[in-house]
Amino acid sequence: MSLLVTDVTVGDRPGRALLVDGGRIAWLGDAAEAPSAPRVIAGEGALLTPAFVDAHVHMTATGLALTGLDLHSSLSVADAIAGVRAHVARSRSGIVLGTGWDETGWPEQRGLTRHDLDAAVGDRPAYLARVDVHSATVSTALLDRVPGISGLPGFSADGRLRLDAHHAARKAAYGAVDAVQRHAAQEATRAAAVALGIGSLHEMAGPEVSSAEDLREVLALGDGSPGPRVLGYWGELSERGGLDLVRELGLAGAGGDLFCDGALGSHTAALSAPYSDRPETSGALRFETSSLVAHVRDCTAAGIQAGFHCIGDAAVDQVLDAVGTVVAELGVAAVRSCRHRLEHLEMVSDDVIARMRAWGMVASVQPGFDAAWGGDAGMYAERLGTTRALATNPFADLADGDVTLALGSDAPVTPLDPWGGVHAAVDHRTPGSGLRPFDAFDAATHGGWSAVRAEHPAGPLAVGAPADLALWATTDGLSTVLADRARPACRRLVVDGVPLGKRP
Repeated sequence: MSLLVTDVTVGDRPGRALLVDGGRIAWLGDAAEAPSAPRVIAGEGALLTPAFVDAHVHMTATGLALTGLDLHSSLSVADAIAGVRAHVARSRSGIVLGTGWDETGWPEQRGLTRHDLDAAVGDRPAYLARVDVHSATVSTALLDRVPGISGLPGFSADGRLRLDAHHAARKAAYGAVDAVQRHAAQEATRAAAVALGIGSLHEMAGPEVSSAEDLREVLALGDGSPGPRVLGYWGELSERGGLDLVRELGLAGAGGDLFCDGALGSHTAALSAPYSDRPETSGALRFETSSLVAHVRDCTAAGIQAGFHCIGDAAVDQVLDAVGTVVAELGVAAVRSCRHRLEHLEMVSDDVIARMRAWGMVASVQPGFDAAWGGDAGMYAERLGTTRALATNPFADLADGDVTLALGSDAPVTPLDPWGGVHAAVDHRTPGSGLRPFDAFDAATHGGWSAVRAEHPAGPLAVGAPADLALWATTDGLSTVLADRARPACRRLVVDGVPLGKRP
């Protein structure tokens, strides 16, 4: 059934209308000349834009944070534990799951320990992920559920876990979440996306962050009711069978959170020089380069997009060295056609930009990271020193280097907040590293489609483009919204031509 969205402001032009038919834009022009349609959304002058695309999310974990224990605002160890106690009092059974604590700036100058946690949760299993989700503090009861964890890399007797020990504990923690709780979390994420004008979510699944069962559930959410489209990725090496699930489920790619290293906050991102605040470590690479070469080769030969989580400069260089090997073997055209992705990509050199441009690769980045931790006095400066910190997340250099940019949140690491992400990409904490406003908006909309090799050549509001649209509660044009750093509420979301949310 065709749909007419009339009397809207498109870009900075008021009095426009748009006809949707068969899930695609069929006509765009002056409202006075609009054709008739059986369904009409009266825009009343409101701003109409392409729907946002969040290019990196974890839907179940995000929903569990939305419906559970969120520690992002905790100001100290004592404050975080008070939040845990309050949560335990409300929810008296089952595993305690939380995320978002960040000891940077806490007066105690330390993170949570299992002794802190045990005092609050007693004999209940508990898993509290640090804000970057690459380390966590767990209770004694959860440690007891993971045989052999004390022998894994990254284990600490005080319950603060990193590396393999963290992955094992995380798997046990989320494995304790039952199907009902998972479904409620997934639906909470969908509802939040609709309210925020997000039409597409790139679900970054993998054996270390979720499960194949969880991914199947996430992809099946639309079977019962319309909602944001979900495009799935599975982060597992081909030599470990990673492409099997990609083919079975028709996923967008084999990658996403395929962890080549960890995170800066947890000192697990792989650096070429030691951390400033812990000079005894440079983080760690998680795979042999030969395994990455095999993964890129297998994906390229099959025409499947590969993707890699790589934050530290050593990890970025390792991945690009692997891609370069496959370019030499299979040719640049074969590699470019796959549009392989790098997720996070926080430490970028001129050589990285040149290779990504030459090989047609995508930079999937999170402006919320710079907003939370960038600048000369944030967590990056503490971990890396000021000079390296101010060079992180150089969005302008990537854009000027003709590298495709797609913006995401990495929720629940930073919240689902598309307007906030656009504005953070512009107002970078390092002068000169931010994007121009319209470039940032394009990276948060059209860039997400480019990242899955599905962009319309004439743009997201052209005739023939998918009808993923957001109507905003403002009559200002897009340039004014961007200039004012406004965050208008989403009045109506349209995905694949289907209006979601309240009827007009």
